[in-house]
Formats: sequence, C-alpha cells, structure tokens
Amino acid sequence: MKNKNPKRKGSAAKPRGFKRGREGLGIKEDPFFENKKRKTQYEDNIESEEEEEEEDNDEGLKDVEEEEETLDEKRNRVAKEYIETLKRSAQRRDEDEEEDEDDEKKIEKEGERDSLIDKILQQEHLEDTGRVRRLIASRVQKPETQDEFQVLVKHRQSVTAVALSDDDLRGFSASKDGTILHWDVDSGKGEKYLWPSEEVLRSHGARNPQGRASKHSKLIYALAVSSDGRYLASGGLDRHVHLWDTRTREHIQAFPGHRGPVSCLTFRQGTSELFSGSFDRTVKIWNVEDRAYINTLFGHQSEILTIDCLRKERVLTVGRDRSMQLFKVPEESRLIFRAPASSLECCCFINNDEFLSGSDDGSVELWSILKKKPAYIVKNAHALLAANNDICSQIPNGHLENGDHKPESYHSSSAYSWVSSVTVCRGSDIAASGAGNGSIRLWALESDAKNIRPLFDLPLVGFVNSLDLAKSGQFLIAGVGQEPRLGRWGRLPAARNGVAIQRLKLS
Repeated sequence: MKNKNPKRKGSAAKPRGFKRGREGLGIKEDPFFENKKRKTQYEDNIESEEEEEEEDNDEGLKDVEEEEETLDEKRNRVAKEYIETLKRSAQRRDEDEEEDEDDEKKIEKEGERDSLIDKILQQEHLEDTGRVRRLIASRVQKPETQDEFQVLVKHRQSVTAVALSDDDLRGFSASKDGTILHWDVDSGKGEKYLWPSEEVLRSHGARNPQGRASKHSKLIYALAVSSDGRYLASGGLDRHVHLWDTRTREHIQAFPGHRGPVSCLTFRQGTSELFSGSFDRTVKIWNVEDRAYINTLFGHQSEILTIDCLRKERVLTVGRDRSMQLFKVPEESRLIFRAPASSLECCCFINNDEFLSGSDDGSVELWSILKKKPAYIVKNAHALLAANNDICSQIPNGHLENGDHKPESYHSSSAYSWVSSVTVCRGSDIAASGAGNGSIRLWALESDAKNIRPLFDLPLVGFVNSLDLAKSGQFLIAGVGQEPRLGRWGRLPAARNGVAIQRLKLS
C-alpha cells in the first residue's frame, strides 16, 4: 500500500543538514563549531587575565605587608633603641675618665658597660614580671608640714576616679558631673574632654538610654588608661564603656552590653584588652584595637565595685556579696576569697600571688593566692576619732553611727572610716589606702613575714575615692570629693573637690 503522506515518505532518507554538511562543509570547518572554539578561547583568555590581576594584587599585598612593620619587628626595634639609650647614658658617664686611659682599659670599660646594661635589663624584667620587688618603703622620708597635699586640679563635684599614664607624666580625672580632665603632672595644666552629641554617640555604637532617661547620663565612676597611653576608657551610669583617643581627646567608640552602671575599669598591662565591671554582676572583656566584644565572666552575686589586672590574664574583683574573686580567663575558672565579718570595698594586685584590699569596717587586708582567708589584717586602719571635730560635727544627729568612736576605742564602722580606695606602687613594697577620716596612710608590705606595717599618715580632708602611686614611687595622686564615689551617705563641706598630689622624698 502506497504511503499517501509525502512527509513520511522521506522519513527514511538522510537528514538535510547531515547531507549538506557532508557535501558542503565538514564538521571541523563548520562555522557553528568555530564559534564554540572561539568562545572557549575567549573564556580561557578571560581566566588568564583574572589570574594575572590576582597575581598583581598578591604582589601588591606582599609589598604592603613588607612595608608595614609587624608587632615583633616593632618590639625588636623598641628594644634596640632602649639598649642604645642605655649605652649612650653609660658612655657619657665614662667620657671624662676615658680621655687619659689606654686602649686596653677602654676595651675593659666597654665590657663592663655591656655587663652593667645586661644587669639593668634583667632587673627591669624581673620587676615588671613581679619576681623581684623594689624596696622603696624603707627609703621614703617622713613628709614635713610644708610638704602636705597640694590641689593639682579642681573639679566642680566629687572626683570619682584618677589614673596615671605609664610614664608618670600625664594624669586623668573624672567627677560626678561627667567632666573628664587630662592634665600634666608637673604643671597641673589641664584640658577638658568634650562629650559628643547624642547623634554622634549613636553613630559610635551607643544604644538609646533605657528607662525614663531621655539622654545618656554623664556621671562617671571609673577611668582606665592603656599601657601605651593611646586610649582612655570611661564608664558610669549610662551602662556604656566609652573609649577616647588621648592624642585628640575625641570620643571614638561606645561599647554597649552592660545592664547596670559600669563601676570599674582596667586594662591588661601591655595589651589592648579592657575589662569592665558593672552593677549587673558581670565582667566583660573588650578589645579596643579591634573595637570588639570578647567575652563575659560570671560569678558575683551582687554589684561589682573594683577591678584590677596585671600582665597575666587574671582579673581580681570585689563585690558587694562580701567576696573577692580571682578570674583565670584562659582556664575559665575562678578562686573565691571571703573576709571575716566585713564587706570588701576595694582591691588591687601586689603581684601575681598577693593582693591588698580594704573593707567597710576600716580594715586593710593582705591576701595570698594560697589561702582563702586574709594572711594579715590591720584593723581600724582609718579609725575615726572623736577628737576630730571637723569630721564628727558633720555626722547627722550629732552622733557616730554604728559604733563607738571614742579615742580609747578605735571602732571604725562609720561611713567616714570605710576604706574606699587602695593602691600599690607596681613592683615595689609600698602601698597607700584612703577613707573619709581625714588622712591617707602609707604602708610597707613585708611579703616574707606576711605583714603590713604603717609608715606615715598624710592629712587630707574629704572622701578619698581614688588613689594612684607613681611607678617611680616619687608621688601619690588622690581623687578627693565632698561625697563618696558611689553614693551620698556622707558629706564633708570642708573638703575641696579635685585632684591632690603628695610628693614623696626618697633617700
């Protein structure tokens, strides 16, 4: 039967395209396949160009990396410069003696000079790490009447925090009215830090104020300066940690995160790590170089009042839960120390294994990392005597609260005799403590005997809310106010709000 459909008739025949390609152009010569080849070649060219650009970028990055100085290179450069300065100072001393000496003696002198520099560097390293303690307490001379505290910087309201730079040349202070001053230790000339507007604060990371507040509170409780002197950190009632540039005195960052007022701050020595303690019972860790949050430490059952840190990643804190806690950050563990029948108010490191604290019963305690209780206690360290009419007349209702303060009984339960601040000269055996009883006491720390020995009383009217001893041990800075740092449970109108300095003469 014949197929009527002409299309199906040619179905058995070979396709036209196949026939044309065979009769006309071959597959290799077909322009359709040539386009594909060209396309693949073009793509290969693109990839090769991208690879060349990446290689150029890598070479540029390598050049930039080679140009930028690494941290290790910077340390080596600073160390070499320091050694050169020591050599120059030693050469200047021996210049006059070497003029008339032979070459052999000069070579011997150079060898002695190098060995002396090695000893100096080793001694400084041991002092920085806390393995050797400088003996300064025995060299401090008794201050005379004309060598009393001098007001270096004035504030309108009570000073809540003071801090010194590592070179002992600059100081920083803050008060309850939100004023931050940056001043020179020798001249006392100060410059004020200006708070930015609310819009700038929000752009720097600050969150909107919580509760009924319409703007951020400027009341400051704590200050801390980085080891290189580049950053200043402040914290207070607005629950933020604020970061400032000390060179330009400008606000550069606000760290939110705390749910309560920031009560204390400290930098880890030689690093950019910042620790902040708060009324929300936590300690937060920040990196100021990266402007980043790192971690949160928990442990206290009440508000944290004071914090301190040395080179090791260990943080010492005191809270209103009557405990002092040592956080070991890398190990994620902590040690808890408790004082007998008193609430601790302040603390600081003596070295990595010893601490000093002050409590609300007027006692000063010496602690060791090996014991959970104080190794030595000085009771009534800042006793409030009835003979001191200037202070006793300011106590409400005409009587001394919570204790008998007659000269024959040195009880110290009054708010005016609370040990509100303690400080230690880093790497030495001298310490100081302050209260509201009208004097600051210097102490000699005797680690071998586990003893604290009183040296001198330095008269100063007012609540001593913050203390800092110079690294050289040649002066003491005190932040004084008419009111305590964290409240208004006492007032001394005769006090002057400001920063006072006491020069110490060393024999």
